[in-house]
Amino acid sequence: MGVHNVMEDVVRDTLLSYKNNMNLTCHCEQCLNDISALALNELPPRYIANSKYSPYVRASHEADHQGNTTIVAAIAKSAALVSKNPRCETFAMKPGH
Repeated sequence: MGVHNVMEDVVRDTLLSYKNNMNLTCHCEQCLNDISALALNELPPRYIANSKYSPYVRASHEADHQGNTTIVAAIAKSAALVSKNPRCETFAMKPGH
């Protein structure tokens, strides 16, 4: 397995859960990846070296109301930035982008 940042999974799952409520300009994979990357840069990593510990790390974030709020806030902030400036091919072909 190597080393894995469980926060990547947490951010991705949270983004997918909330994306329909965020008024995103685009829902393509590129835009979702950009949102995830920006949010992850705002959040502390949670590394594990053994995949059996992933559920424990995930559960600790789900149980921590403030931690969950922080994750959603970072995603919302990132989503707003990406929606204002999408880098995907969908918007590259539109006039004015």
